[in-house]
Amino acid sequence: MTPFEYESPASRVVFGPGCMAQLAAETARLGRRTLVLCTPEQLALAEQARGLLAEAAVGLFDRAKMHVPKPTADEAVALARELRVDCTVAVGGGSTIGLAKAIALELGLPILALPTTYAGSEMTPVWGLTESGLKRTGRDARVQPRTVLYDPDLTLTLPPEMSVTSGINSMAHCIEGLYSQSANPLTSLMAEEGIRALAASLPRLARTPQDRDARGDALYGAWLGGAVLGAVGMALHHKLCHVLGGSFNLPHAQTHTIVIAHVVAYNAFAAGGALQRVAHALGDAERDPAQQLYELIAGTGVPLALKEIGMPESGLAEVVRQATANPHYNPAPLRADALHRLLHNAYHGHRPEPVLG
Repeated sequence: MTPFEYESPASRVVFGPGCMAQLAAETARLGRRTLVLCTPEQLALAEQARGLLAEAAVGLFDRAKMHVPKPTADEAVALARELRVDCTVAVGGGSTIGLAKAIALELGLPILALPTTYAGSEMTPVWGLTESGLKRTGRDARVQPRTVLYDPDLTLTLPPEMSVTSGINSMAHCIEGLYSQSANPLTSLMAEEGIRALAASLPRLARTPQDRDARGDALYGAWLGGAVLGAVGMALHHKLCHVLGGSFNLPHAQTHTIVIAHVVAYNAFAAGGALQRVAHALGDAERDPAQQLYELIAGTGVPLALKEIGMPESGLAEVVRQATANPHYNPAPLRADALHRLLHNAYHGHRPEPVLG
């Protein structure tokens, strides 16, 4: 028997097609003066949310950005203070929910999240802020969204590439949750089920983006991935992606998608039991999970190489430096030469390979 600790964060989840219609009633549980948040791309949906909230929506901030730049967060906090809001509604993916968390970190305002991607940020107390090219992250119970409305219909317009990469991002939460230092039986069950749901649904979304059942299954997997991320610590994969995103402004979901199979290969000899569960959830317990992941991702047609999404090859050494200077826990030891090889493979889109011997 392995001892463990598990703490369940308090959150309310409403899941189902059309549940956005419950937005006003659900928001009324949290406050009466609401600030709606979104990116410029989600402005139309945010306006729809504002209409549902009627007089309770006292403002709208439509400038959420990837990796939550601190100046943007400061601007949103100032507006929330000026409008005397008592809760926020985050309409969108990780960028918008991350901005709501930055406000909550400063002002303690409760969040209602209306996810439009499969990022999973809505289920975590994890926050991130980027300043001067460095991304800081932390955990704080104040930033955990109080209510999440999971409406699969809101993801129908998410482009196939973003759907797949966002879903693989959530799958990465599940994978790292299985070999986390704080893994426990409940989160491991959730992680394995999340991988299974996402592995089954994402290829279908790539082929038929309007498949509502596939959208629902992917959102279910994203919920599980986010819950795992919120309950246990992460490892090397998330550290690398935070450095790549924060220091080189790479797109969050695509970065996770490219890196995850290479980290699985890196950890193969040190996390065999956990990765056996990954292989089973991916569909073939007898095959290398890193190769299964790589093939699943390649089959959807999304980018496989960091160079395709704007990473300069000259920056790889800096990624290794940051990853080893302030490392996350990882089951396999962090060796600079092996990390260079991992990133070299990810940069060029090569198949993952064991780089520790």
